[in-house]
Amino acid sequence: MIGKDQLKYSPFFSVIICTYNRAYIISRAISSLLGQTCKDWECLIIDDGSTDETEKMISPYVTNNRLRYLPHTHRGCALSKNAGMEAAQGKYITFLDSDDEYDSDHLAIRKHILEEQPDIELLYSDVKVTGDPYVPDKNDSSKKIAIADCTVGGTFVIKRHILEPSDRFKDIYSDDSAFLGKFIAAGRKIKKINSPTYIYHRDTGDSMCSSLV
Repeated sequence: MIGKDQLKYSPFFSVIICTYNRAYIISRAISSLLGQTCKDWECLIIDDGSTDETEKMISPYVTNNRLRYLPHTHRGCALSKNAGMEAAQGKYITFLDSDDEYDSDHLAIRKHILEEQPDIELLYSDVKVTGDPYVPDKNDSSKKIAIADCTVGGTFVIKRHILEPSDRFKDIYSDDSAFLGKFIAAGRKIKKINSPTYIYHRDTGDSMCSSLV
């Protein structure tokens, strides 16, 4: 199922929203995308086999020809992100978890930087956290780690044309960190910016992508 009108251009951003049984909250993420001051984007909503009313909630949005709904069988977060990357048509690929949101200038800030510095291959930033700012340490349950010290893949902005077939998320703990680490090891041009306009919500009881560190 896709929007009624096929995309007729290559947008600057392909925003990938992966979701699983988030019918109750996904409209928050989509609304924040629709409210961006930068309108040069497409959105791919990757439904990872939801069994709730996710499709029903998304249907009104898909009439916008910039939004595509791509459901598949349940595969997990990493493989859902990979499916979105393969379907993307934009110059840059970025992400938005279905229970998070963007500040209204999130994409505009990143577009300005990338136009000024077109050699950047992966851009990322810190996040703005609502709720508990700590997550359990996987290696020591008695400790907690600040989300501010974690790699949050939702902030990644990746130049699409430089991606190789092996540049995919792995179905492992801390897939975001592993993806970033591979880019660093390969000597890719990476930039971290001080622009925490990605709002990371900790107010939901579930977590599709809990591998933060």
